[in-house]
Amino acid sequence: MNLLAIDTSTDACSVALLSGGELSGHCRVEPRGHTRLIMPMVRQLLAEQGLAMADLDALAFAAGPGSFTGLRIATGVIQGLAWGLELPVVPVSSLQAVALELAQNHDAGEGDGMAVAFDARMDEVYWGCFQLVDGLPQLLAPERVCPPEQVSLPEGCSRWLAGGSGWRYADCIPDSVTGSVNPPNPALAPDARFVARLAAVAWQQGKAVPAAQAQPVYLRDEVTWKKLPGR
Repeated sequence: MNLLAIDTSTDACSVALLSGGELSGHCRVEPRGHTRLIMPMVRQLLAEQGLAMADLDALAFAAGPGSFTGLRIATGVIQGLAWGLELPVVPVSSLQAVALELAQNHDAGEGDGMAVAFDARMDEVYWGCFQLVDGLPQLLAPERVCPPEQVSLPEGCSRWLAGGSGWRYADCIPDSVTGSVNPPNPALAPDARFVARLAAVAWQQGKAVPAAQAQPVYLRDEVTWKKLPGR
């Protein structure tokens, strides 16, 4: 299987290719540069692996939660490719991708938990708790957006790893949570390589969707816009 994955849900822009069981990819951190960077990065990666767009079997993208603009960019790119190439798409949770990265970075074992938080702006975080089962992070409770003071950890995990930009609000997170996790890594962001790994499993499980059903996951239904002074 040749699976191409992209992620533009944060300031980082990344692409990955899973081909013949081998994983390769590129990542660049350039806020507001996603539209300009993403397709040249895709073409470069395919060229490096000696593949053409027509050789792809499936597409994947980090569907969110994350930056509204970034998610719209990723959705538009992946839908355009899927329609043009007539390929299925696997949407992947951005929080789950970081959970898998946490598990790998810390050599997590079965039963370990991953508490992932993204900065959702407006003094809120996107929050997801996962447990490692058969080597993959499984969601323990619905992903949500809330003030950092309201996050909590489900029971049953042997230890908790923590990461994601939302952990910069650690001072606002309840002591019952911060006291239960390993030192968090606020610099950890979604990476298309981990999106590709999760997507390959989902694809094999028949969870791919047509292009029209490849939609972003915002979690927040409404955005409060502050009117600028004098306007």
